[in-house]
Amino acid sequence: MKRTLDQWLHYQLGTHPQAIAMGLERVRAVAERLDLLQLPCPVITVGGTNGKGSTVAYIEAIARASGYRTGAFTSPHLLRYNERIRIDGTEVSDADLVQAFEAIEAARADIALTYFEFGTLAALYLFAQAELDLSILEVGLGGRLDAVNIIDADIAVITTVDLDHQAYLGNDREAIGFEKAGIMRPGRPCILGEKDPPSSVLRFAYEYGVYCIRAYSDYLIDTLDGHWVWSEPGFSLDLPYPQLKAPAQIQNAACAIAALRASTLTIADTAWAQGMAAATVTGRLQRWRTDPEVILDVAHNPQSVAQLAAWLKADPKPTVAVFSALKDKDIDGMLARLAPLIGFWHVGVMVEPAERALSAQDWQDQLSVALMPADYRIHPDIAAAYAAAVADSRGRRVLVFGSFHTLEAVMRLPQPEAVGV
Repeated sequence: MKRTLDQWLHYQLGTHPQAIAMGLERVRAVAERLDLLQLPCPVITVGGTNGKGSTVAYIEAIARASGYRTGAFTSPHLLRYNERIRIDGTEVSDADLVQAFEAIEAARADIALTYFEFGTLAALYLFAQAELDLSILEVGLGGRLDAVNIIDADIAVITTVDLDHQAYLGNDREAIGFEKAGIMRPGRPCILGEKDPPSSVLRFAYEYGVYCIRAYSDYLIDTLDGHWVWSEPGFSLDLPYPQLKAPAQIQNAACAIAALRASTLTIADTAWAQGMAAATVTGRLQRWRTDPEVILDVAHNPQSVAQLAAWLKADPKPTVAVFSALKDKDIDGMLARLAPLIGFWHVGVMVEPAERALSAQDWQDQLSVALMPADYRIHPDIAAAYAAAVADSRGRRVLVFGSFHTLEAVMRLPQPEAVGV
C-alpha cells in the first residue's frame, strides 16, 4: 500500500538505530545509486553555529529577485516537513516528497539511513529534476560528517562558530571549527562570516588550498542611519536594513552577498536590495501577536541568545519569557544572558523529543540555582506556560524562545491573531 507523507516520516524514525549518526559512507552510497552526487547547477553550502537559515534565505531571495530558479534545503522545520525543501521559493508538495522517498527506499536496499539523511537525499533528488540555476544547502549538524557534505559545493559559507552540539562536535571553538571547515573544497571559495574565526578553520583552509573570503577584511560592513553598505575593492552596495531584526542579520546578509559575488551568477543591480527586503524566516524575532505583544525566536544556544539580549536592550520594555530547551543545551548560559532582561519566566516541560527533555524536577533543580524562586514558575507543558504568560502579561511583552520545539508548541495553538514577521 502506498504510504502517505506522515507514514513515510514515521517509518524513517525506525530505519536507523540512532537518531543522529555522523558519517558519509551510507548516504553517499545511496546517492551514488541515484546519481545524485553532482547536481546540474552551482551549489552553495551554508554551515555555521547560528545564522545558517537566514543566510540561505538571503541568498535565495536575492538570486530569485535576479530571475534565477533556486532550490533551498534547510532544517529543522517548525510546523510542516515540506518547509525543509523549497523550489523557486515554494515548499514542495507531499506528492513530491513521497515520490522522492519511494525512489530512495528502492535504492537504499539494506543500507540504514537516518531521518535527516532521507531528507537530504529527497532534496537532492527533487533538485536534480527541477532545472535549477542554483541549489542552496544548509548543513544540519557540524559539516565534515553531515549528510549535506556528500555534495562538493562550489561555494561554502561558515557564518559563525560557537558552542553547540558539543557531544558530536567537540567542547571548544577550535574543535567545532574543524568540523565546520569540512564543507570547504580545495581551490574553491569559502565565505567566513566572523571577524575572528577559530584558527582551526584558517589552518584547514590553508592546508587544502581554499580561497577564503573574510568578513571585515575581504569585504566590509558599514551600518548607517536607515541603511547599510556592503563593500569590497571596486564594488559597493547601499542597502535597506533587512526585515529580520536581530543585530547579526546584517552579518548574515553580508555573507549571502559575498557568496553570490563569488559565484558565477550575474546578479541584477536592483536584485540586491529587492532580495534584502524580501527575505524572511519564520521564528526569527517574529511578532506573533500584538495584544499582548508576542515575539517568537528560535534562539537555543548562548551565542544566539546573546543576539536576542542585544535586541531586547535596543527595544527595552517589560518582558516575560516562555522558555523550554533540550537538556543537552547550555541552559545555564542562556539563562545567564537573559535573566537581567526578563521580569518573569514561564518554563514549560517539553514532552517531545522525550529522550532529550527535562522533567519538572530537572527544571526545578536547574532553575533554583540560576533564578530566584519568585522569578519563575514551572508548567506541565509549553502550552500551559504560554497560556499563563499571556494571561499574566499585563501589558508586558511575551518572549517565546529556547528551542524549535518550544516555538512549534506555541505556533500549533489556536491564536486570535498572528501578524507574521
